[in-house]
Amino acid sequence: MDLGKRVEKRRVQLGMTQAQLGLITGLAQNSIHNIESGETKRPRKIDALAQALNCTPEYLLFGITDSKDTNSNVSLGPTLKSTVPLISWVQAGAWSEISEIKAYDAERFMCPVNCSDLTFALKVQGVSMEPKFYDGDLIFVDPEAECIHGSYVVARLDDDNQATFKQLIIEGGQKFLKAANPNWPEQLIPINGNCTLVGKVVFAGKSF
Repeated sequence: MDLGKRVEKRRVQLGMTQAQLGLITGLAQNSIHNIESGETKRPRKIDALAQALNCTPEYLLFGITDSKDTNSNVSLGPTLKSTVPLISWVQAGAWSEISEIKAYDAERFMCPVNCSDLTFALKVQGVSMEPKFYDGDLIFVDPEAECIHGSYVVARLDDDNQATFKQLIIEGGQKFLKAANPNWPEQLIPINGNCTLVGKVVFAGKSF
């Protein structure tokens, strides 16, 4: 079994499509197809592929496993505990009232890192967070993760009905939401009781 077949096998075992694996790893869907078909022999982002497929790079590249079970051909990496729903930005703004969100109806993605059961996914909209994040990128947001200075967060402004994605800045006891794009007109939005932090971004993947 070659690298492409091992990637395909793990992807199918985990119930992922090529597009979903691409979003998580930052590779285009056709790049995943080329890997699985054998056209790409040494793919870039092999570590990201291994993490997303819950195995080691050595297993993908060479079929090597350090498992003590000789019948096993996979050496597991970090456990992917759950899938999370892909929701809209309006829904993200109301996520604290989670009972109103029919998350079970949403498309679901496997979160490549440890996260809480309340974690959800969003697709980045607009250019305010370029060049760090681009329109269409997939971000995983955990409402139970601690938001500290420098964290990328999803927040809800009380006078708006949907969420926004910015970097949390804490200076002198004051909190701000900062745009990553240096050309964005509103670089800093003060948080003065008019904003609720919905959750912290715990993982991001590229979309093409």
